[in-house]
Amino acid sequence: MQQIESIREFGGYLNRYRHDSDSCHCSMTFSVYLPPQAESGKVPAVYWLSGLTCTDDNFRTKAGAQRYAAELGLALIIPDTSPRGDKVPDAADRYDLGHGAGFYVNATRQPWSKHYHMYDYVVKELPALIEAGFPVVPGLKSVCGHSMGGHGALVCALKNPGEFRSVSAFAPICNPLQSPWGEGCFSAYLGDNREDWEAYDATCLVQAGATVPAILIDQGTADEFLAEHLFPHNLQAACETAGLPLTLRMQDGYDHSYHFIASFIGEHLAWHAEALQSSA
Repeated sequence: MQQIESIREFGGYLNRYRHDSDSCHCSMTFSVYLPPQAESGKVPAVYWLSGLTCTDDNFRTKAGAQRYAAELGLALIIPDTSPRGDKVPDAADRYDLGHGAGFYVNATRQPWSKHYHMYDYVVKELPALIEAGFPVVPGLKSVCGHSMGGHGALVCALKNPGEFRSVSAFAPICNPLQSPWGEGCFSAYLGDNREDWEAYDATCLVQAGATVPAILIDQGTADEFLAEHLFPHNLQAACETAGLPLTLRMQDGYDHSYHFIASFIGEHLAWHAEALQSSA
């Protein structure tokens, strides 16, 4: 692991690293914000999963999360959204497949299956790396994300009960089997059998009995992708049937951008901090 950047922020440090990934078989980049509390002891961690076309840079420069993380004593772990590099397959004519669009699945179809294992990277490899090399409390972590990353956060939490102490999302793709984004990527990464896709669909997972303590979702009513891609009410209906607590907040007039995320990220981090503290 190589540190490639360090910036002083709000009494802590925003650092960036590069390492060779066993899951993705390429060099991966991630950022870590360590709050001032990490200088005197280990702190809980919140993993942030970004959306289509993003890298780790979008969240750390646009969301304003570090101020809140410093106040709450949370480390922020910010991975990239896909494997990258000249030898990593891409779909240069598409923004929703290939580089920047890993969709947090383990691909099983060529040419994607060697590198596109973002699910294993987020759930297994990166947490092991973080807990071995940074002042975070082992096992004390939560997950949050936006859009494609919101989908990833929900799926990672639902498929691994107890692994993440809390989960929240901004404008997540809640039912990718019904979304053109999900259909396009899942068919490429996983093949044409839609039953295989259900393992990476939050609504399907809840319908199949997966559970987490609670879910918090913020969704803007002016989101240009809401009707065609996101389907939060499908997940809400599945959670109501399953008796799984879901707080879905429809935020009037907000769009899909980081202006929306920045408006509510403090509330999400406070929600995670409370869950992490109660389970410490």
